[in-house]
Amino acid sequence: MTRSFQSETDALARSLNESGLGFATRAIHHGYDPAGFSNAVQPPVFLTSTYGFESVAANEAAAALGGRLYAREYNPTTEILEQRLANLEGAEAGLVVSSGMAAFGTLILSLLSQGDELIVHRTLYANTLAMVEQAVPRFGIKAVAVDLSDPHNLDAAITERTRLVFFETPVNPLSRILDIAAIAERAHARGVKVAVDSTFGSPALQRPLEHGADIVLHSLTKYINGHGDALGGAILGDAQTLRTLHETGLRYITGAALSPMSAFLILRGLKTLTLRMERHSATALAVAQALEAHPAVTWVSYPFLDSHPDRVTARKQMSQGSGMLAFGLHAGFEGARRMMDRLNLITRAVSLGDADSLIYHPGSLTRARQPIRKDAHLADGVGEDLMRLSVGLEDANDLIADLRQALDAF
Repeated sequence: MTRSFQSETDALARSLNESGLGFATRAIHHGYDPAGFSNAVQPPVFLTSTYGFESVAANEAAAALGGRLYAREYNPTTEILEQRLANLEGAEAGLVVSSGMAAFGTLILSLLSQGDELIVHRTLYANTLAMVEQAVPRFGIKAVAVDLSDPHNLDAAITERTRLVFFETPVNPLSRILDIAAIAERAHARGVKVAVDSTFGSPALQRPLEHGADIVLHSLTKYINGHGDALGGAILGDAQTLRTLHETGLRYITGAALSPMSAFLILRGLKTLTLRMERHSATALAVAQALEAHPAVTWVSYPFLDSHPDRVTARKQMSQGSGMLAFGLHAGFEGARRMMDRLNLITRAVSLGDADSLIYHPGSLTRARQPIRKDAHLADGVGEDLMRLSVGLEDANDLIADLRQALDAF
């Protein structure tokens, strides 16, 4: 059954590629043929921890195909998701894992060894920053933070030990934009690979491989799933690298397999990705413009605003601006706390990419953690006034009204 399923899905993948179907169509159909599963329109959820074989020889043949013996190493539901995501990103292969952090951990612990160096942008998602500062050095890997907003800074940072350059764009939580092509050009000139976390953009708006990146990471929890009900992560790139990540990282380093039910939910969310990202982007731009016009607001950072410092690069490598923005008030840290408590519609919560609009204040969370984690700190460039807003799928006028009534108290 496994080999039959593989041959059917490979044939379908080839036919979809050759037909020149659009992104939205492939997000719904790629990698799955209902004829192989009693004509079920939705891919089944394979809830099994292991696989049986009709003979010892068949068992050995399955092992030779890459370990299709146990659910940590292979599951038909997750394989459909891997094939679909790889196709949408323009990658040769993909690996899905249990969370976005599992994706980063699998990448770093599989490709880097003691004595290697990792270059990262100076501003990172808080937990990625914690891993880079605290966990990575424990394994003898040197992490070097560089301001990649100027790609020329790579020239002095790269050494003969540098193995990987990693950054986010848009950057969490500032929504700044890094030039993928310029960074990749300078890294490749020194023989160094580039990995990009494209969670804020999703493949519907930005495909880093098209701009020279070697590897793309996603927290599938966010826009690709889009409904706030499943965790997941993905790594996408060339077949050789992805085989290494699967055969070493997933199998015996992290073991961070994605649940088949989560894979099913993410496949479901993926079907509406194009529509959702169009709505997120259009509403976020309207919200950003409204915030920028309010006298209580000091600054707004949204990639497609005319005032954004990286707007030219954003328009070069993104089709729309996504749903993420950041802003600050003249009233600073305390003002942010007061304003957020006045919101009625927008939910105070971490995470992003949901249908619901979510807002959080990194400065408050960092201060709250410091009594138990003395090393807790904001990422470089993130001020205590910053609020991150994930604009959902509600009516734009309702979100703007909620923000205005909260801001009008100042």
